[in-house]
Amino acid sequence: MVTYMTSKSLYLRLLHYVIPYWRIFALAIFAIIIMALTDPILAALIQPLLDGGFVEKDPTTIKLIPLFLMLLIVVKGLAMLASSVGMKWIAAHLVMDLRREMFQKILTLPSTEFDKTSSGVLLSKVTYDVNRVMAAATDALVILIRDTLIVIGLLSWMFYLNWKLSLIVFSIVPLMILVIRFVSKRLRNMNTSMQDAMGQMTRVLEEAIIGHKLVKVFGGQKYEHQRFHKASNQVQHLEVKTQLTSGLSVFVVQLLTGSALGIIIYIAAVQSASENITVGAFVSLFTAMGMLFAPIKHLTKINEQLQQGLAAAQSIFTLIDQVSETDQAKTESIKKFNGQLTFDNITFSYEDQKIPALQQICLDIQAGETIAFVGKSGSGKTTIANLIPRFYNITKGNLLLDNIDIKQLSLATLRANIALVSQEVVLFNDTVAANIAYGAMAGASRDQIIQAAKSAYAIEFIEQMPQGLDTIIGERGVKLSGGQRQRLAIARALLKDAPILIFDEATAALDNNSEYQVQQSLEQLKQGRTTLIIAHRLSTIVNADRIIVMENGRIVEIGTHSQLITNNGIYANLYKNELGNSIQ
Repeated sequence: MVTYMTSKSLYLRLLHYVIPYWRIFALAIFAIIIMALTDPILAALIQPLLDGGFVEKDPTTIKLIPLFLMLLIVVKGLAMLASSVGMKWIAAHLVMDLRREMFQKILTLPSTEFDKTSSGVLLSKVTYDVNRVMAAATDALVILIRDTLIVIGLLSWMFYLNWKLSLIVFSIVPLMILVIRFVSKRLRNMNTSMQDAMGQMTRVLEEAIIGHKLVKVFGGQKYEHQRFHKASNQVQHLEVKTQLTSGLSVFVVQLLTGSALGIIIYIAAVQSASENITVGAFVSLFTAMGMLFAPIKHLTKINEQLQQGLAAAQSIFTLIDQVSETDQAKTESIKKFNGQLTFDNITFSYEDQKIPALQQICLDIQAGETIAFVGKSGSGKTTIANLIPRFYNITKGNLLLDNIDIKQLSLATLRANIALVSQEVVLFNDTVAANIAYGAMAGASRDQIIQAAKSAYAIEFIEQMPQGLDTIIGERGVKLSGGQRQRLAIARALLKDAPILIFDEATAALDNNSEYQVQQSLEQLKQGRTTLIIAHRLSTIVNADRIIVMENGRIVEIGTHSQLITNNGIYANLYKNELGNSIQ
């Protein structure tokens, strides 16, 4: 559930990220104040220039006022440069800090959050939303401080020259505040909707890019184009609606300001005719009123940018505030276990699902034993594997590692004892060596990496690559075949040398030669480890120490291959069906 944050709380929280850079921030604010003061001073200099220079012909005034004007322009230029560079520098660091904190949060989110949120939405938060915050933290803040001070300064000078006329301008301020407050709420809601729409558009784009081969083969270009058009059209509709709302608010404020200035000019002209106001004071007053237009317009229009930034900040802080994976024993030192696993009456249910994915699972796995899990899709095989590294927390029961409840172990300690070779092999757009020696193994020597590659029967194809171990393999290992990707994943697991191996067997999609090489790699990997194989092709697990047959989240059969064939139960039927299909 998303908690709505007030504009004040959001801005105060954003300012918290500025604290490490408060010196630069203070200098930038000081420069903004100096820059803002130059406009009222410029309007004020008009009076002595006209009255003293043109009316009274005072030679001192004629000499000094131009010098003051030149000095004022230089000061304003330097202040503008300092404020602009300073605020941009702060904004760049603020965005970097926010992105770093968001990425850190993403790395620690529980698997349930990834089940509920698409990667496209998360990408949109880290890219699009943060850029909106940057605009609010720099341009909007500069305009808010600078133009507010300009308006206050100009109104103060006008009030000094003629308080009766200035009261007319003050009379429109309450109406302007009402308009801005009304528009602010609408703009905030619109920008929140726009960010959701942008996330959906990013999700559609990401899916089309990842699945480009499937799109082409199945002729899905028209369908994907329609999906993207619908998503992008929603973004465009909200952007136009936002601009229209913002534009109307600017028009209303300018109408109010223009009406007030028209009345003031008329009254000032009447007073000038009766000599109640000097020519210099009249022109200075008129100049100050004219100079009010730009900052008032900026302040009205900046409201749109502020609301965009605040809506983006709401989205960012919602992600940052999500609860990370629970890790009670964070300070426990990493130790190596033997690999004995005990499933003690485990029941597990996914969020928002009434029927448990696993029911009353009781199983003892000895250290060094090879266990294969088989069953139809949805029987609970992969769910069991996901509970061991605590990708999901057990609903009921206990899972023990060497007779210690895994909930009592830190996540770092637990996962340091597990190697994973998943069905969808995850490889990064980096070198072969970096993909084998990944993460905590990044300090492995070249010889250790080569030995792992040899044991995984991967060294032959690696040596044939242009730069060998230093070859970039492309995003998701796109430059490799399915069998090559599997063997790199096995080499990674071999290098980790963990006592527990989870192998989501994915050899069914490989040709016979690749399957044989992967199986040979797996035989090397299994030695001296507790191995859990999620079996997709039954012929590859006939030598497992025990085979666990799953159905509807329960264990229905346990035994060796020969025992289960003799029992002529569910496993025997599955094996016979697979054998019959392979013969056909």
